Amino acid sequence: MSSRRDLKPASILYPTPVVLTTSIDENGKPNVCTLAASGILSGNPPHVSISVRPSRYSHALIRKTKEYVINFPTTDILKETDFCGIVSGRKVDKFKITGLTPVEARKVKPPIINECQISLECKVKDIIKLGSHDVFVGEVVNLNVDENVLSQSKTIDYTKLRPITWNPITEEYHSLGERLAKAGYSRKMFETSQKH
Repeated sequence: MSSRRDLKPASILYPTPVVLTTSIDENGKPNVCTLAASGILSGNPPHVSISVRPSRYSHALIRKTKEYVINFPTTDILKETDFCGIVSGRKVDKFKITGLTPVEARKVKPPIINECQISLECKVKDIIKLGSHDVFVGEVVNLNVDENVLSQSKTIDYTKLRPITWNPITEEYHSLGERLAKAGYSRKMFETSQKH
């Protein structure tokens, strides 16, 4: 048995997806920020969350409009994704500087990002204050997908995605590795071993 050690508690889930979250101000000007704190909350009805520091410009926009879009960037736009996380939309137009393309969403005011293969249009259902971050609980009201990542049966072919993940300890971006197995593959193995 390996030796184990307790360390100071930390929120170090790894890997976590990197997302580009879009919001909009009262004049209709869009903003985009990079986040590595998002997650699935419920499958039916579909709810997701993003966690945002109150000091960030996007926090005020989302709090006021109660809408946001989670866009999934690919490794092709890594430098744009990084830039959107290190500068504030209070000072610069990140869409203009990066060349990312805002496209009108179907069910919410904030835009989707054309260069992202999947976009979740969300309406805020709750805001939970948790220390350094506030959690915005969003109901997914529309799922917008680039047709290039759809299979012949018109479902998402996840092997075509090139997502970016985040290591919070080293503050490094990573890509995802190989496909390992389909969920449930171990059932027969363990059921067979129980019979012997």
